[in-house]
Amino acid sequence: MKEKAQAMVMASLAADSLALGVHWIYDSKKIKSDHGLVDHLLTPKPESYHPTKKKGDFTHYGDQTLVLLESVAASGGFDPKDFYRRWQELFQAYDGYHDMATKATLRKMARGKSHNCCGSDSNDIAGASRIAPLILNLRENPDQLAADARGQTMMTHQDQITMDCAEFFSLVALECLKGTPPSQALQQIAQEEFSDSPIGRWTRQGIEARDEESIPAVIRFGQSCHTTDAFPGIIQIIAKYEGDLAQGVVQAVMAGGDNAARASITAMILAAHQGMDSKTQEWFQGLNKKDTILQFLDKIT
Repeated sequence: MKEKAQAMVMASLAADSLALGVHWIYDSKKIKSDHGLVDHLLTPKPESYHPTKKKGDFTHYGDQTLVLLESVAASGGFDPKDFYRRWQELFQAYDGYHDMATKATLRKMARGKSHNCCGSDSNDIAGASRIAPLILNLRENPDQLAADARGQTMMTHQDQITMDCAEFFSLVALECLKGTPPSQALQQIAQEEFSDSPIGRWTRQGIEARDEESIPAVIRFGQSCHTTDAFPGIIQIIAKYEGDLAQGVVQAVMAGGDNAARASITAMILAAHQGMDSKTQEWFQGLNKKDTILQFLDKIT
């Protein structure tokens, strides 16, 4: 289980980097015409949302995931105060993109707000996409994992449904680490824990669409960063490609919009089930901070 849990973290970060060069391009046809099939890491163009980044870097989502990984490795678990400090330090001299959730959180931090009341009102699913390091650390403790997944999300996103999503995907990943196929895990956790939540409805919608082509399905559900749009499309891709990690991640990226968060969560769940495949390993080897990531992973028992 530990090897697959480490692969889950690696795949999630690799997927974020794969999306870097085409992040927030909503026209999926333009992605294909300008870049071809995005199954390799790209250098962002000057007019992109990440012009200061290089091939093999992360979006601001991936950078925050790496900070959480560093914090867990240093603290021996999730310490919200340590994560708060490291997250704030990341953005003190950050030359990458600052989204609205980040800006709002930083403003509250500057006013002295603590880790449990500095989060934005944003419902961007990115707040729930950073959780792979917590799953690795707490893979034997589902109750604490659910609480910590919500806690790390709350620091930047206080929207309740986004925190629910973090709990949901953390528990699904645990089931996949145990050997449960992703589609079964998605339905099981939705029914057992979220039957009265929109998450239950969105999960059903995504599962029911799994025989569709993923790009038009994502466009139909919504390509944006908002959880209400993003969630069912993520479920659709996971269900459709539960046996093909790399292809699932590529489809998540090619669907456009907020493809970084979509790809990271997709990779996390699929890799929890099957580990890394050769293509995802190739992406990971291209990461500029792969050695740092491996060092942090080695510190988490």
